[in-house]
Amino acid sequence: MSKELEKNYNPSEIEDRLYHKWLEKKYFHAEVNRDKKPFTIVMPPPNITGKLHMGHALDNTMQDIIIRFKRMQGYEALWIPGTDHASISTEVKVTNALKEEGIDKHELGREGFLKRTWEWKKEYGGTITSQLKKIGSSCDWDRERFTMDEGCSKAVQEVFIKLYEKGLIYKGSRIVNWCPVCNTSISDAEVEHEEQAGHFWHINYPVVGEPGRYVEIATTRPETLLGDSALAVNPDDERYTDLVGKEVELPLTDRTIPIIADPYVDKEFGTGVVKITPAHDPNDFEVGKRHNLPEINILNDDATINNLGGKYAGMDRYEARKAMVADLDALGLLVRVEDHTHNVGTHDRCKTTVEPMIKQQWFVKMDELIKPAVEGVKNGDIELIPASMDKTYYNWTDNIRDWCISRQLWWGHRIPAYYCKDCGEMTVSRDKVCTCPKCGSANVEQDPDTLDTWFSSALWPFSTLGWPDKTPELDYFYPTDVLVTGYDIIFFWVIRMIFSGYEHMGRKPFGKVLFHGLVRDDQGRKMSKSLGNGIDPLEVIDKYGADALRYTLITGNAPGNDMRFYWSRVEASRNFANKVWNASRFIMMNDPDNKIKATDERPANLTDADKWILSKMNGLIKEVTDNMEKYELGIAVAKLNDFIWEEFCDWYIEMVKPRLYNDADETKTAAIWTLKTVLIDALKLLHPYMPFITEEIFCNIQDEEESIMISSWPVYDETNNFAAEEKAIETIKEAVRNIRNLRADMNVAPSRKALVYVVTASEDVKNIFNNSLGFFGTLAYASEVKVQADKAGIPEDAVSTVIPDAVIYIPFAELVDIDKEIERLKKEEGRLQGEIKRCNGMLNNERFTSKAPKAKIDEEKAKLVKYTQMLEQVTERLATLSK
Repeated sequence: MSKELEKNYNPSEIEDRLYHKWLEKKYFHAEVNRDKKPFTIVMPPPNITGKLHMGHALDNTMQDIIIRFKRMQGYEALWIPGTDHASISTEVKVTNALKEEGIDKHELGREGFLKRTWEWKKEYGGTITSQLKKIGSSCDWDRERFTMDEGCSKAVQEVFIKLYEKGLIYKGSRIVNWCPVCNTSISDAEVEHEEQAGHFWHINYPVVGEPGRYVEIATTRPETLLGDSALAVNPDDERYTDLVGKEVELPLTDRTIPIIADPYVDKEFGTGVVKITPAHDPNDFEVGKRHNLPEINILNDDATINNLGGKYAGMDRYEARKAMVADLDALGLLVRVEDHTHNVGTHDRCKTTVEPMIKQQWFVKMDELIKPAVEGVKNGDIELIPASMDKTYYNWTDNIRDWCISRQLWWGHRIPAYYCKDCGEMTVSRDKVCTCPKCGSANVEQDPDTLDTWFSSALWPFSTLGWPDKTPELDYFYPTDVLVTGYDIIFFWVIRMIFSGYEHMGRKPFGKVLFHGLVRDDQGRKMSKSLGNGIDPLEVIDKYGADALRYTLITGNAPGNDMRFYWSRVEASRNFANKVWNASRFIMMNDPDNKIKATDERPANLTDADKWILSKMNGLIKEVTDNMEKYELGIAVAKLNDFIWEEFCDWYIEMVKPRLYNDADETKTAAIWTLKTVLIDALKLLHPYMPFITEEIFCNIQDEEESIMISSWPVYDETNNFAAEEKAIETIKEAVRNIRNLRADMNVAPSRKALVYVVTASEDVKNIFNNSLGFFGTLAYASEVKVQADKAGIPEDAVSTVIPDAVIYIPFAELVDIDKEIERLKKEEGRLQGEIKRCNGMLNNERFTSKAPKAKIDEEKAKLVKYTQMLEQVTERLATLSK
């Protein structure tokens, strides 16, 4: 059947059509198949609040490359897609949408708000999914999950209860990171530390019973003074030995507080005395526990001063700070104010400065849970790529604190704890508790808090496969093989999945973690709304196609490294796609009815050129496969690019054209078979990177298979190893390159053919050139090629170039029309003499040299050197020609 490709490659015409074909044929779907080895990837679930950005595009392109590669290798390849409820982000979005309607979420109440949020999820939750399809993601959409679907919610509840029953989840008062704007606690991983300019306020605390004696402290948060429980000094600090056990008056209050000794205090820092505020600082909290100090919370949830703050009650924290500093100054207790730059914790979502506050919250005990996660990486059970991520990983695990998992939000998984309002009994239960198991009262209410969004996504590798039920999928596809993710969520998500896998499954969740960097703009800046430098991947797809976007994102990509996005690179990727398309069209035009198939038996009359390209492809298959197995996706694609563009298109296709255009050539069929064989293998290697164009070409250039997606990955074949022929053709290529360089130096147009002599004493080299006369002459722009053992008959003025074991000569008169060349060179000589005169005139002019900028003078000096060298070369050429 005659098939042909459109004259021009048009991605918009083929991409949607092919994606729908793949979906209809269920090529992305994986089943439990004991005859095959499984290979599983779980997609980092994007937030339902979001739309596709460059980070998603990179992340999912990498996953798609890996899953397509493994599918073609014959694995039962499963890529599980899904989305995250993203509790705090979604709640903020819906709350803001309601505000625009003039509705406060508290007016709706919890149930009303949740109803609106589910509606919002239904409307916007599919946006990013449809966009992921645009880039060609070959996920098993039949198995798409959502972190709050019934199965995942069941897993979350089961994990909470199991950990609670083991004593690993507890409720207690602890210092948490509190966001006064979002009105919820947040985890350490959600706090961004940024340098801010601030101050050190030095304040005197009067010593009780010793008029005129003060203890000086320095603080960056003077408003927290209202919650001080003690002052502390180092027990080895002799300056303050006599003060330990005494009391000081707490300024601006009617309280007195003790002076205690604790090794936490650094003698060398500041005055060597620190104020201890257990309710508002994590370190002070620990000191307070050791000394049984009261925990005095002086802030409301919105960071205003509460009723313990006396005259400052109701003021915003910064307003109170101002007023208190003024009052301290008026009392003569403000010693001085120093400028001070320090790290301030801000909420990564709303950028508000976080307040450390003591709160009743739910926590996960981490000291035991984290141990298998540390050991798993140390013993190689889990490999982090690049290996440099190990250090970051251990830095976090070594300093792990108990994980605060409760959030004061409505959207999310509600904590399955119930409180009796009559007797105070707390019950944690899988089923809704309506009556108190202790006193029988029906006056029971569920804990209002929800779980940290990362609590549910930590279970993603097994909750998506049906856990806690013992499903066939869980047994077959778990543990998953590789997790692809950005290095920026190693703490939020990666570590939590690892310890959760070991704890609940008894096994690692994945064997490898492939970290990628951020996609930055062409100036190296992070893409952000505030800078307005974000680039919409869909805009790139509309303009250049999904294949060009994918190819751009992976070219030059190395694990863990950030990459810069350039529009020029996308154009280069599109040009590469065009090159592949045009080469394929050319091959198909030479066998329009597909009479010669790559599946046919290998022809017996292959030429050296055919064997060379088959051998090069064979080596490429081995190298690319090896790189992809190591997840060196950027290295693999660079090798593919070089092979297809240079070896195949620029060299081999040009080598075989004389055979294709000559019906009498007995090797014409062998040439077409080789072209098809190599192209089809190249398309298969390229398919994971550029799925659409490779599918379109593959389905048109051959009839045997219905899709490249389910065709077999090429494998190295020892019978395609032709070392001697590789060496022979590399010799020809070197000769051609040298001749072209020589002609370029002499400005000889390709249209001017010239006699080429190959002089060699080596019989092997003679045979190489005699066997390649059919294309060597064409590539070398030769009117005739003579292969001989000596210089007999070669004119004295012939120009030469050397290759191993041979010298190539071209008679000068064959290359150049001598009279015209002399005329051209004389014109060039006159022009250069004029330029040299002009430069000398400027450089010898004192008015110019005394007033012109140094850069301009240096520029003229450089021009003089350049023109002088060029004139020497022209003069030398003229002398040679005039002999």
